[in-house]
Amino acid sequence: MEKQKKSNFLKVLWHDYNFIVIFLIIFIAFLVVNGSATSWTSITNILLHSSILGTVALGMGLVILTGDFDLSVGSSFVFVGGLSILAYNKTGSILLCLLCAIVLGSLCGLFNGVLVGKCKMPSFIVTLATMLIFRSLSQYMMNEMGETRYRIDAAKGSYKTLFMFGNGDVLTIPNLAIVFLALAVLLIYMTTSTKFGKNIYALGSNVKAARLSGINVVATKIKMFVMCGALVGVAAFLKIAKDTSFDPATSGKSYELYAISAVVIGGLSLSGGKGKMIGIIFGTMAFSLIDKIITALGMNALLNDTVKGLILLIAVGIQMVRKRSQ
Repeated sequence: MEKQKKSNFLKVLWHDYNFIVIFLIIFIAFLVVNGSATSWTSITNILLHSSILGTVALGMGLVILTGDFDLSVGSSFVFVGGLSILAYNKTGSILLCLLCAIVLGSLCGLFNGVLVGKCKMPSFIVTLATMLIFRSLSQYMMNEMGETRYRIDAAKGSYKTLFMFGNGDVLTIPNLAIVFLALAVLLIYMTTSTKFGKNIYALGSNVKAARLSGINVVATKIKMFVMCGALVGVAAFLKIAKDTSFDPATSGKSYELYAISAVVIGGLSLSGGKGKMIGIIFGTMAFSLIDKIITALGMNALLNDTVKGLILLIAVGIQMVRKRSQ
């Protein structure tokens, strides 16, 4: 009886929570490699370094649950961040900077959502196009101003407050990590305990069946892209608070790929309709750990993406094995 219970537990762990297993393997590797240098601060730094990309990944996860993609998140991240910095420099208002980031991010998402949901255009092509558009506009505006990057005006009275928020902590937990985890908990609740969340999964599982059951497919798709854009806006604000600047050429570069990777490692199916939002927390932290392991080993930083790519292939392979066993 005990063996059967243990066997059932392992099956559930493998089928539904394999992202925890992947994270634990990488975390143990980090502890071994880091050795005596491991401290509580180094562990909380994992959360800190996961917070910005993790917030973007949460938005990507919502879109992927409906069976779509948003390849523009990295470019909209820098586009929204740059304009939000300009808004802050004009007014000195932290609240206006945050609102500007969320509203602009939502508008970028709305643009994608209307083209995908209403106009029935493939999300891959739409967001590939807007990825080019948003990055290009960011670089064009910067070039017209004769600058090399968007920078917060340190002379503003609220600059210190903004910087302290981005680099401070509460009971040793970084503020940015608290925001990321709070957003994750909110989305976990939405996707598991509300009718709207169930509609998202139903849409990702079978579009025709969802439409026949009375779900407004177009509106739901648009809402997912808008929510993704809003989360990208929040991530841009967190980046502003932490680093006080954006480089239009490099900021957010490859974020779309990293966000998708974090979602896949987190156990969400790329075909939509399957997976748990909580997995994105573990998927993003696993990505941050890879950077730290490579640094601790003294490996060439150029191999970073090679290791991440291999782990992504392993995660996809685990998904395929899981599907076949089911």
